[in-house]
Amino acid sequence: MTIGSRIRTVRLRAHLRLDDVAALCGVTKSLLSKIETGAVKPAVATLVGVARALRVPVAAFLDDDGGARRTVLMRGGDEGFQRTDKGYRYRLLAAERVEKAMQPFIFRARRGEVKPGPLRHAGEEFVHVLSGELDFRVSGTTHHLKPGDGLYFDSDEEHDFAATTAEAVWIAVFHERGSADADRGKIPRGRRRARPRARPS
Repeated sequence: MTIGSRIRTVRLRAHLRLDDVAALCGVTKSLLSKIETGAVKPAVATLVGVARALRVPVAAFLDDDGGARRTVLMRGGDEGFQRTDKGYRYRLLAAERVEKAMQPFIFRARRGEVKPGPLRHAGEEFVHVLSGELDFRVSGTTHHLKPGDGLYFDSDEEHDFAATTAEAVWIAVFHERGSADADRGKIPRGRRRARPRARPS
């Protein structure tokens, strides 16, 4: 299944309309529809927002084999990377452990390929550069990061990034404040709808 089809499956199981979820995660109904049909390859920030709105882990959209594993060993390699329409590639780390308090990703971006545009999503974010260099902008301030450098910030502040070398590779860890594991799988109050007679769009 594609990322979009998984999102649609989760949404339909929750009996939520497109505009319900779009309003909860701060995107347009049109964009969410394009994500579900595969016309748009969403940024990680958008996936995090959709997962939060649907009360599921991001891994629910990215991994077919996720489960309840407590310890996950990850090996290096190029497999499993997803490309976004913004121009960078990413892979969810420890996808086999679905229920986790933080969402770790590895990002890859080439110089000149990342489309400019601010990102915002709930919570906090930590980035740590593995190789290459990049400019990371947070709230209008640009931080030039080299291998070994890190940056911690509130991710509801506008932020953006661009590789300044041929390729930059970094780890990004997302954490949503107040997103307790106990809330996973629950539909936000006031948003649960009676089972519709016809399937929503």
